[in-house]
Amino acid sequence: MSQAYLVGIDCSDCGHRAVDYAAEEAAAHDATVIVAHIIEWSPYSFNTNQENAERHQRREAELDRAHKEIVDPVVGKLQEKGIDAKGVVRHGHIAKTLEALAEELGATSIVVGRHGDSGLVSHLFGSVPGTLVQISDRPVTVVP
Repeated sequence: MSQAYLVGIDCSDCGHRAVDYAAEEAAAHDATVIVAHIIEWSPYSFNTNQENAERHQRREAELDRAHKEIVDPVVGKLQEKGIDAKGVVRHGHIAKTLEALAEELGATSIVVGRHGDSGLVSHLFGSVPGTLVQISDRPVTVVP
């Protein structure tokens, strides 16, 4: 099995450093980089059928916009460097969705930046890197 690094990006400086780290590792090991952006989305909402249809349209528009504005430029820069790269955007709980993507896409490692929520939010709900380290069955690298 060839190596693949799933790197979660969030438009932060730490996210950019995570991409740089994954790119260096991929170049050194002739591996693939999968760039992932997860949009927080709760399926728990009580709406009318019309509201659900509108919500679905907004959700699809968010996915398209995130691909064009966040993921595709990063993938393009990696490909310009000769790195095999692809991108994916999903909705969901960030850590759980990254772990599910790693399983689905056969990633051998997950790379994320240390960037997190405010202290109170992280304390109450947990950080993405902390959750990934606890739930993942593959190596997780947290880049400062």
